Amino acid sequence: MGAYEIKVPDVGEGIAEVELIAWYVQPGEVVHQDQILVEVMTEKATVEITSPVIGKVVSLGGEVGEQIAVGAQLICLEVEGVGNVKGDSPALVSGTTSEAMPMVEVELSKPLTPKHVPSEKPIASPAVRRSALELGVDLQYVNSSGPAGRILQEDLDQYLATRGQPVQGGGEMAYAERHGEETIPVIGLRRKIAEKMQEAKRRIPHFTYIEEIDVTDLEALRAKLNTKFAAERGKLTVLPLLVRAVVLAVRDFPQMNARYDDDAGVVTRYEAVHLGIATQTQAGLMVPVMQHAEARDLWSCAVEIARLADAARSGKATHAELSGSTLTITSLGALGGIATTPVINYPEVAIIGVNRIVERPVIRNGVVVGRQMMNLSSSFDHRVVDGIHAAEFVQAIRTMLESPDILLANHSGSNIG
Repeated sequence: MGAYEIKVPDVGEGIAEVELIAWYVQPGEVVHQDQILVEVMTEKATVEITSPVIGKVVSLGGEVGEQIAVGAQLICLEVEGVGNVKGDSPALVSGTTSEAMPMVEVELSKPLTPKHVPSEKPIASPAVRRSALELGVDLQYVNSSGPAGRILQEDLDQYLATRGQPVQGGGEMAYAERHGEETIPVIGLRRKIAEKMQEAKRRIPHFTYIEEIDVTDLEALRAKLNTKFAAERGKLTVLPLLVRAVVLAVRDFPQMNARYDDDAGVVTRYEAVHLGIATQTQAGLMVPVMQHAEARDLWSCAVEIARLADAARSGKATHAELSGSTLTITSLGALGGIATTPVINYPEVAIIGVNRIVERPVIRNGVVVGRQMMNLSSSFDHRVVDGIHAAEFVQAIRTMLESPDILLANHSGSNIG
């Protein structure tokens, strides 16, 4: 019998360590060639590492949530014949060298977890607990499929569909003290988000400029474009129109399409507009990047936004698709609120926040009329962006959104008559 050691591979791009997200095997388990062993996260992607050989798991290199250095032992297997490290017993393996296995970016997947048993304290998020309480479901009887035995919303839905039904109303609500608490490790993508947000707020003195915009004419134009072109080009949302306005505004305000290296004291401005599109996923916030927004028409923007959002939400976004943004747009859609204070995507110097569109009464020529209104809440790095320039930049965007025909310049075939 021999010992076969698998190390954390070097994925390049200056990455020095990975975080363990989920183990798919346990010590004593026999694994097959190409079987998934572990899921790890780098700075930009979640990846799975597979076994190159058949063997029995002897030891694991760390616990879920731990950071493991590139080149460190990840897992040790006992194999038939000669392994790839010295020593007769894999239990003695320590500090040896071996070729690291390649990492392949994959869709985020669920780790193998045992079914929850009624005697255990159920693990679930506050949202799932609240939903279960409203439905009258005791979570200790719901099987789990999430990491570390966590009960997910789909587990609750499955329980209701196959076994239980919500408690019917009509009775008095039971009032009782509750003393439970839940400790949730901040790991994986959530840890990366926390680190980036903390770094951005620690390094960047933010200031936020909020402006309301009358998008009545913009919405009318969008409706006309969709009526004429939706069948052949697809439907437009407001976001591609905003992208176009931002791209045009950047021509006059290049300092907004930039990155500030505060350690070196250097601002780098870019001719290319690589727009980060903040996207909410089940795993957390991700920012896929639309490359060369300046070279895209409205429909190309719409297609790329949809493609990137789908890639992020399915866990299939590549490192390249999550890197290199020079300016970011963030939108919560219908949940956009009246105003927000978005956090800059460090080391960028600006972020454009889109709030929801609402119909409000406004005065036009002394007459109260209903108009479609939307706020832009934009944050800037006050170290390199002055307030007056931020205001002028947002006002330039406002002018184009309120006079949207400007956005159709150089769009061949977009004459709506």
